[in-house]
Amino acid sequence: MEKNLRRSGSILLMVLIFFFLGFAIWRSSAESAAAQVAQSTQFIRTSKTPTPGSPQAPDGAALVVAPPGSQLYMAKRGDGITSVARRYLSQTSYLTSGELAEAIRKSNGEPRTLFLKTGQQVVIPGILDAPIVEKAIPVARDFEVRAVYLTGVMAASDRGLRIIRRWRELGGNAVVFDVKDSDGSINIAFDHPLAGSHRAPIHDLPKFTRFLHSQGMHAIARVAIFRDERLVVTHPELAVKSKRSGQAWRENGKLVWTDPSQPKVQEYDIALAKKAAESGADEIQFDYVRFPAEGDQKDAGFVFQTQHPEWHRTDVITDFLKHAYAELHPTGVLLSLDVFGIMAWQRPVDLAHTGQDIVGMAKYCDVLSPMIYPSHFFGMDGIAHPGDAPEHFIGESMERFEKITQGSGVVIRPWLQAFRWRTKTYSPKYIEVQVLTAKNKGGIGFLFWNASNDYSKPYAAMPEMQVVKGKYFRGDELPGTTHAELTPKPALSSQ
Repeated sequence: MEKNLRRSGSILLMVLIFFFLGFAIWRSSAESAAAQVAQSTQFIRTSKTPTPGSPQAPDGAALVVAPPGSQLYMAKRGDGITSVARRYLSQTSYLTSGELAEAIRKSNGEPRTLFLKTGQQVVIPGILDAPIVEKAIPVARDFEVRAVYLTGVMAASDRGLRIIRRWRELGGNAVVFDVKDSDGSINIAFDHPLAGSHRAPIHDLPKFTRFLHSQGMHAIARVAIFRDERLVVTHPELAVKSKRSGQAWRENGKLVWTDPSQPKVQEYDIALAKKAAESGADEIQFDYVRFPAEGDQKDAGFVFQTQHPEWHRTDVITDFLKHAYAELHPTGVLLSLDVFGIMAWQRPVDLAHTGQDIVGMAKYCDVLSPMIYPSHFFGMDGIAHPGDAPEHFIGESMERFEKITQGSGVVIRPWLQAFRWRTKTYSPKYIEVQVLTAKNKGGIGFLFWNASNDYSKPYAAMPEMQVVKGKYFRGDELPGTTHAELTPKPALSSQ
């Protein structure tokens, strides 16, 4: 019996030992897990006093809670703030992943590193309840536009947004941005059989136009019409035809021109323009609304030569614009046309090649924007260096355009030179001379062109021009805009 008692006591002792040992292991594991959770959880400091009884961090900061308009994300292995920003960009009010990444940092206590730990909770700010729908803001055709041009890639970038904000602060009120450039690249989402799959730098056009409107900016969507390398490479049947070979015609060896008289081409371009109009653009600007002017013209064959043998190239362009204007005008947008500056001289050879009959075109648009860059008038009026004679060539061009469009009601809003090619005098003063000359000769507003989007000289000129009210421009502003940012404004760059 004593042996049995001793055996029972030993068993009881062993049970107690295992019990206390198991409890110690469990407690250690629990404390370790709690420490890991605390380490991975981000705290957001708020100015509001926490509600009584709410969980608190040791320093009194509120635990992670997704504020209204935001969402919590649980980081996965390999995640970083930048990659998370790219993933969520389309769901937010932010325009670039760079802006969203910076907003994520600020919403999560501005961590020193961009890397995230697995399981880390991250607040994603600016989450939209629904996709943005934006409408055009109608203005009169004589609204005074003061614009700079941006490529589609630039418009969709952080630098592009800095240019827009800077231009606005200096007195600009509009931006021209590429929806389709002269190589045929499409910069917005566009579902069309001829468009195919494509990368859209401006991933959300309604969001972008709302941003422009929030800045008080008139949104001008530029569409390069008939020069479209992308389209003729993928659909050579839509190209200008070589009469000799029956194959796609080339302009100086380059396959870049669609047939302006091809109905499928016209319908494609109008559909793209309507897409931009429905996405909040205030104005559609047609560029390259012409026939090819270089290359072997005698070898170039067009559809209209069979379907309308009595027509000339000018008839094709005018008929296209009549159709396009009828489609676009009911949407409330303006239609503007870029034309060669030399067309003001109405030389028969230019009319025969380009098809740009200014008198006929003026009937089916709101604004004509002649490209009257002084540097491009080489060999004219006996002036050896036309780029250094802006007052002469802009003045002469504007007078001629005003005369040949008299009585049409069309507004002349010129493209001006914002680049130093073929001029030794390019400067802020050069900018001022162009703007003043165009205005004094009947122009309403202006557009600055720089293919690299470098507007340092216009930046310098704008404050000087604003000093004398009404001398260089009236100062029209877009009606009905709040000038409120979609998202918080970052620090201004000198770009």
